[in-house]
Amino acid sequence: MGKFVIKNTNTGVKFDLKAGNGQVIATSEVYNSKDACKNGIASVQKNAPVAAVEDQTVEGFATEKNPKFEIYNDKAGEFRFRLKATNGQIIAVSEGYTTHANCVNGIESVKKNAVDADIVEE
Repeated sequence: MGKFVIKNTNTGVKFDLKAGNGQVIATSEVYNSKDACKNGIASVQKNAPVAAVEDQTVEGFATEKNPKFEIYNDKAGEFRFRLKATNGQIIAVSEGYTTHANCVNGIESVKKNAVDADIVEE
C-alpha cells in the first residue's frame, strides 16, 4: 500500500507519494503550511483516480479536460507526468523516466496508491 510522506523543506512543506515498495512515484510543490500540503494530498486522492491521460509526446495528441495526467518530455529527453486538478493547477509531478511505458506505469501506480494511502509526517 502506498503512503503520502509529508516533510519540511527549507522553504515550506511538501509531500511525496510512495508506492508500497518505498519508491517515490509523485511529488508536490512546496506549500507554505502543513494544512495547505494536506489539502494538496486530498486533491490528489480525489483527482488521480478519475484523471484522463493526455500524452503530449504523441503528434496531434487529443487535449483532455482537467483533471488529467499530462505525459511530456523534459529537457533531458526523459518522460515525465504532471497531475492537474479540476482547476488546472499542477498538484503532483513525477521523476524522469527513460521509457514511455515506465511513465505510464507510474501514472497507474499513482491512480492505484493515492486513494487509500496513509499520510505520515517525517
